[in-house]
Amino acid sequence: MLEVTFYDKVEDSLLKFAVIISKTEGKWVLCKHKDRDTYEVPGGHREEDEDILFTAKRELYEETGAIDYDIFPICVYSVKGSTRNGEVLNEESFGMLYYANIRSFESELHSEIEKIIITDSLVNEWTYPLIQPRLIEEAIRRKVL
Repeated sequence: MLEVTFYDKVEDSLLKFAVIISKTEGKWVLCKHKDRDTYEVPGGHREEDEDILFTAKRELYEETGAIDYDIFPICVYSVKGSTRNGEVLNEESFGMLYYANIRSFESELHSEIEKIIITDSLVNEWTYPLIQPRLIEEAIRRKVL
């Protein structure tokens, strides 16, 4: 069983990921990785000595091509337990959840992302179905979306 827990704040050094729930003109912005047939919210791993907000901005640009946007933090989340592919996370893994309102995109992507989709409704084919819908639910619960 996979546990997703939400926090208002944790020690900065614990934050390993940034995930950015994104919209443009009121529509969802989702990514499709080149090696998968599923969709995901933009985000990724924090690099060594990188500020977590910088991680969020870097990942948002790399995965969506966003160049003009507002971004702000929602909350911290953690994941612990068994994932759908059988990986077991014995310790909590922490990430920072952000929201971005994107005004414009660069025409070319600079990452492992094959394409982005801009859609009125969320997909059913999530890359991380036990995590990403929960992150969106929490953003709605906190009245960010």
